[in-house]
Amino acid sequence: MIFSIVIYSAPYTTQSASTALHFSKTLIGEGHKIYRLFFYSDGVHNASSLTIAPQDEKSLQAEWDTLIKVNKLDSVVCVSSALKRGVLSNEEAQRQGLTGHSLRDSSEISGLGQFIDAYIHSDRVISFG
Repeated sequence: MIFSIVIYSAPYTTQSASTALHFSKTLIGEGHKIYRLFFYSDGVHNASSLTIAPQDEKSLQAEWDTLIKVNKLDSVVCVSSALKRGVLSNEEAQRQGLTGHSLRDSSEISGLGQFIDAYIHSDRVISFG
């Protein structure tokens, strides 16, 4: 089966982002395909490179980054949600006249068209958060 996963919650606010991560790993382990990960609303914080977890905690952002890179997943961060929360790609930061960016290179910023595309090309779309 082909799945798309939508993540609405920030990494440490609720258990939702962690559950989505484990669900995604399980899908891949069971031989299913993930068409797209879509980080929306506070979920965009899962793609931030500027968060550091305490030494005794897991970094959900680093785990998402690894999952995306190792499995070559398509990972999209909603542009309007990202801009409001300071999760910026290098290109967007330059466009806004800022000197730094915070989006991990494993994800890209895009619009809701990618969200709709995920519904069209997936057998199931599962939302967390």
